[in-house]
Amino acid sequence: MASVARRLGVAPSTLRTWDRRYGVGPSRHTNGRHRRYGSSDIGRLELMQRALLRGASTAEAAKYALEQMPRTATEPPEAVVVQVEERAAAPAEDHDVPSRLARRLSTAALAMDFGAVQRMLADTIRELGVLPAWTGVVSPVLTALGARWRGVSAGAEVEYLLAECVYAALVRATPVLREPRNQRPVLLTCVPDERDNLPMYALAAALAGRRIGAQLFGASLPAEVLAVTVRRSVPAAVVLWSGRRATADPRLFARVSRGRQRSRLFACGPGWDPATLPDKIELLGELTTAADRIEHVLVGARR
Repeated sequence: MASVARRLGVAPSTLRTWDRRYGVGPSRHTNGRHRRYGSSDIGRLELMQRALLRGASTAEAAKYALEQMPRTATEPPEAVVVQVEERAAAPAEDHDVPSRLARRLSTAALAMDFGAVQRMLADTIRELGVLPAWTGVVSPVLTALGARWRGVSAGAEVEYLLAECVYAALVRATPVLREPRNQRPVLLTCVPDERDNLPMYALAAALAGRRIGAQLFGASLPAEVLAVTVRRSVPAAVVLWSGRRATADPRLFARVSRGRQRSRLFACGPGWDPATLPDKIELLGELTTAADRIEHVLVGARR
């Protein structure tokens, strides 16, 4: 259950409560006290979470998720993605801080309350830290507001407002390093034509918090400009972010790796297909794992 909870950004006790009260839980059972979450189970939970972020009550969100993806008696074996051991039921209190903060942030954004969104983001980053705030609060809200629930979209104006506030909050959360731990920086940028650059701002802020110096180019650079930038800045590592398959061109790595100075090359983001990446190009996972890996490569495990 812990792995499913981490994926959704909620507490395990919240999942147990949702299952017990609303029937939104794992469909399969095995011998003993084990339960299995299938892809359909997780899909329902994701629908429920999006509805919650759009302002629905927990009961309404659960009803909506079950209407959209009705439960069957059993899930097909190939749909099973994780096995969990069910522990004794936790108290009914909701200890899910990220979910609570996400609902408040979503409400402020939908109300077009610029000041409230700014304050919420600052408080969330201060309370949780940059990457937990991004993974558990900011990214789910951005996704939910861009999705459709009950046929109603949030509106482009809400997405633009939230994106601008998130950008400003992440920049403010990025300290200027006088003495970074790495001698040469890590270069962070998006692939050409990629518009989703906020994850790179979150990664840069997290690395700065670990005293890892980075050069961040928020605007995606044309391929020829990117190649010159890498050659002139001589980074210890290059991280190319792609959020969509349409923007992920593995040939970029050949262009930025030319010259005498060699940099470690990383692909990051859901746009990359591991099967198409050239040899020696490492695919980074979600942002916390990416920050850990970059820190280890550049300065080792020591803090």
